Amino acid sequence: MVKAQHREGKQSPRLHPRNPHQGRYDFDRLCQLYAELRPYVSVNRFGSQTIDFHDPDAVKALNQALLMQYYGIRFWDMPSGYLCPAIPGRADYIHHLSDLLAGDNAGVVPQGRKIKGLDIGTGANCIYPIIGCRTYGWQFVGTDIDPVAVNTANLITDANPSLRGLIESRLQADGRNIFRGVIKPSDRFDFTLCNPPFHSSAQEAEAGSQRKLRNLGKSAENVKLNFGGKSNELWCDGGELAFLKRMILQSREFSQQCYLFSALVSKHENIIQLKRALKNAGARRVTVVSMSQGMKVSRLLAWTFLSESEQLSWRELYWDANPAMPHG
Repeated sequence: MVKAQHREGKQSPRLHPRNPHQGRYDFDRLCQLYAELRPYVSVNRFGSQTIDFHDPDAVKALNQALLMQYYGIRFWDMPSGYLCPAIPGRADYIHHLSDLLAGDNAGVVPQGRKIKGLDIGTGANCIYPIIGCRTYGWQFVGTDIDPVAVNTANLITDANPSLRGLIESRLQADGRNIFRGVIKPSDRFDFTLCNPPFHSSAQEAEAGSQRKLRNLGKSAENVKLNFGGKSNELWCDGGELAFLKRMILQSREFSQQCYLFSALVSKHENIIQLKRALKNAGARRVTVVSMSQGMKVSRLLAWTFLSESEQLSWRELYWDANPAMPHG
C-alpha cells in the first residue's frame, strides 16, 4: 500500500516526496541507458554536468532517458514542434492528485487498472498517462483536438508493452467541447486532469518566450523555444481563465460519470474567479493544492459534484481490493 501525504492548501518548497525526480540528474547513468543523450551533455561553469535546456533536441533526449530509467519506457518520440514537457513537474501533478484520492481512501492511494483517469489535452507526448500508468497502475483515456497528437500518443502506447491496454487516446472533433464527444455513456472516470493553455494569444505566447530568453541572457534569434508546442497547446482565446471557466461549466454535464475533476492553474489571481465559478456551478467540494518546482509555483484545482453519500458509494464500488503498485 502507498500511504499518501495529504497537504491541502500548503506550498511545498520541493517536489512531492514520492516524486522520484529529486535532486540533480545523474547524467552518467542516463547516458548509459540512452547513449543518444551523451552528445548534448556538457560541463557548466560550476563543474556540473548539464544540457542546454533551450535546445529542444537535448530536452527530448533527456526525457527519453528519464522515461527509460524511471518508467521502463523503451520507445518515446513525437514529431518536431510538439510540446516536450519537463517530466519532474508532470510527475508532481500525478502524485499530488493521488494524495487527493488517498484523502478519501483512509490515506491509501487507490491503485490498479480499476482506477481510470481522463487526460484533457494529452498531446503527442502522452506524458501524464505514462507516469500515472507506470507509477500507480491506473488506466487512462487521453483526449486532444489534434489528430497528429492523438495518433502519436497511440503509437507510443502500442510500442510499449507495459502501456498496452491501459492507455487509449481519443480525438476531440469539436474544439468547443472539452468532455462532450469524448466521454462515452458507458465511461466512468475516477479523476480528470488537464494542463490548460496558458496564454490568450499567439502574440502573448511569443512575448513570454522572448522575455524568458532575455532573462536568461539568450539571443531569441539563435534559440528555439525549448519545449516547443503547437498553438492549441500554448494559447486559446481568453487564456487559462476562459478555458477553465468553460471546463467548469461543461463538467456539470458529466458530474455523475467523474468522481473528481482537476486542472492546473498557473496564475494565482485566477483562483478567486474559478472558485466563484465552481460555487455557481454547484460543486460540492473544492480543493486547491499549491505545488512548487524550484522557482515555479502552480496550483492544482480539484472539484466534485458528488454528495458525500454518492462519493462513498463510488469508492465502495470501484476502489475496493485494488492490487499493489506495479514495479519497474
